[in-house]
Amino acid sequence: MYRLEPALQHYAWGSTDAIPGLLGLPADDRPVSEAWFGAHPLAPARLTGASAPTLDAFVSQDPRAVLGDDVVARFGRELPYLLKLIAAASPLSLQVHPSRARARAGFEREVRAGVALDAPERSYRDANHKPELVFALSQLDAMVGFRAPRRAAELLVGLESSLAEQLQKLLTRDPSPEGVRAAFEWLLAPATRPHPDEVAALARACQRRLDAGSPSPRTDRTVIRLNAQYPGDPGAVTSVLLNPVTLQPGEALFVPAGAVHAYLEGFAVELMANSDNVLRAGLTTKHVDVPELLDNLDTVAAPPIRIAPEHVFTATDVYYAPVDDFELSVTQLQDEVGEVRLPGRGPRVLLCLDGAADLRGEGDGALRLEAGQAAFVPASDGLLTGRGFGRVVQAGVP
Repeated sequence: MYRLEPALQHYAWGSTDAIPGLLGLPADDRPVSEAWFGAHPLAPARLTGASAPTLDAFVSQDPRAVLGDDVVARFGRELPYLLKLIAAASPLSLQVHPSRARARAGFEREVRAGVALDAPERSYRDANHKPELVFALSQLDAMVGFRAPRRAAELLVGLESSLAEQLQKLLTRDPSPEGVRAAFEWLLAPATRPHPDEVAALARACQRRLDAGSPSPRTDRTVIRLNAQYPGDPGAVTSVLLNPVTLQPGEALFVPAGAVHAYLEGFAVELMANSDNVLRAGLTTKHVDVPELLDNLDTVAAPPIRIAPEHVFTATDVYYAPVDDFELSVTQLQDEVGEVRLPGRGPRVLLCLDGAADLRGEGDGALRLEAGQAAFVPASDGLLTGRGFGRVVQAGVP
């Protein structure tokens, strides 16, 4: 097993202190939005003491020893998942992740068009899907998936805004997934999107309603907040159509391909398929591709998918997502319990959230992790045990 150093991302929406605080890094004025503990070629994690400097290069040297025969047979010669820390101090983009088939087609299309992999205007940075699981380390506020159309229409009633009236008519005229798609597209498509002044007027109407005693203060606050962060962006108005969700520390949420979502604020562990494919429709300064997002969008109204853990072994909760690429486990170590078994036999990434953990494989491999430290455990290390006091999260393959 090998100590793992993450690749850091510095997007504008990130927190200046959450990730540095956990990883023991000096904080400055630069936001640290994400820490990638994976083998994605755009930002691979670094290894200490291995025969290659980065995790992607280490995997490619001997995929069968590192990944195991089963993982190679199912996913090829690449680590199938990507573990991250994510720290949002302000809202992320309104986004959708593609299915595997659509990702493959979109990636190949942009390759044929000669779009560089790191080009800002690129929508598909790899050929993989990107379902994801988020495990909250603090309170995490988000918007995920569509509300029932009639509920969204109700929230627009009484707002003194022509934009609210138009949107409400669209939803009541066709309260079906097709009607939701039409309303969502009407808000975002270049030919029909409302003028920034109309968006600002709707935000002011939400503020007036909030001040007067709103029937839906959370919705009004979200519209106001998003418009303040991205003035005039109709993505702020789409929040009326979406499910609000709040996770408390220790709770988990699954976001499937096709689900529109945006994280608003919070600190979390994210585990996803090994992909960086993000299709954006607004609330961002990055590349926006509304037609591509709409082609990948699922508009069936459904509540957010919360994942309840299953308790396994002595001290571990496993969050099973409905995909084959990854599973997340959280183990609580206690000195008085002694050594406990950790799940999995394949390639694993472990991150110590607090306390300290002494890890041992079936061979001679052993490593001590303290809070904020991570390790990569190849399949050749076999079963893994741990002892100590604190929490360890582990990414693995089901």
